[in-house]
Amino acid sequence: MNTSIEIPIRDEGDTATIYAGDYLNKLSGEKIERECRKRIEGGCKTLVVNFRETEIVNSIGVSILLGVIDAASQSDTSVIFSEVSKDTSQLFEMLGLTKHVVLQ
Repeated sequence: MNTSIEIPIRDEGDTATIYAGDYLNKLSGEKIERECRKRIEGGCKTLVVNFRETEIVNSIGVSILLGVIDAASQSDTSVIFSEVSKDTSQLFEMLGLTKHVVLQ
């Protein structure tokens, strides 16, 4: 099992963009959450999670995203999900995540 998943990140001013990769599961999700929380604690005001390459988001991945959304809301940080596939968008909508984030 590959434990050295790279999570690409782009920081621009008070906006951070985190690239979710092809499969959002426990391992990649925990790395994404750690990076998101680091940015939130550092004063980031807009957190963009880019799903351009994401093919699958499992239930643990969704749970981790909910934790990120919760941490962001407590810090007055807005969360944007960008380049979300139609299937993943429908999953997020069905599970209620779209009530708490902006889809772009």
